[in-house]
Amino acid sequence: MAQAVRWNHPFSYLNSDGKRHPVENSFATATMVLGLIAVISAWWPGLHVLGSWTGLAGILTGAWGQYISATTGERFVTIIGLGAAAVGFYLGVAHGGLVP
Repeated sequence: MAQAVRWNHPFSYLNSDGKRHPVENSFATATMVLGLIAVISAWWPGLHVLGSWTGLAGILTGAWGQYISATTGERFVTIIGLGAAAVGFYLGVAHGGLVP
């Protein structure tokens, strides 16, 4: 009956094996946040510096997060963030690149 009163942690999807993965979860979360910033800033051509740099940072953190990921949930979140970061990076470069 213990499972009936067990509280599900917010990162239970990422920690599907029952173990804690603070570093891997941090990389997955950082990749998702950087990807969202990059893809949202890609809507405005004037924000090409922000979009391209956050996209590049998201690609790098996503690649490393994918390399060290331990569960399928972490890989899923990392790939979604990595794709968003790549789109934001490419559009930021197309609108003017990494420098103002």
